Amino acid sequence: MNSNFFIYLGKVLAQFLLEVVYFPLWWYSVGLVRLVKVLLKFLGERWLVIGAGVWLKNLFVPMYGQVDFASRAISFFIRLIQIFFRFVFYIFFILFSFFILFLWTVLPPVIVSLIINLAIK
Repeated sequence: MNSNFFIYLGKVLAQFLLEVVYFPLWWYSVGLVRLVKVLLKFLGERWLVIGAGVWLKNLFVPMYGQVDFASRAISFFIRLIQIFFRFVFYIFFILFSFFILFLWTVLPPVIVSLIINLAIK
């Protein structure tokens, strides 16, 4: 065989081993930071889409310009209900983000342990 083949094979194996060793370092450092940034951006966008901040800001503003007591009371309670449900939806998105973060940190060791268990059997 050609001696260049063994040189290239050695380089490919060395690169492969380097990638295998570097992967966990990247996964729990750079990859984790990127994931947290993406999740924070996602939560910021969800906050804007849900619009709970606007409802909070206008909690005491009467709807439709009606300024009598009954209209103010109805507007206040309707907005309270809206704010409550919007915060419930936002909490769902927060829990979803924590679940994704949990999966990111737990998945590699689980996969490695499953591979080791299959190799042992």
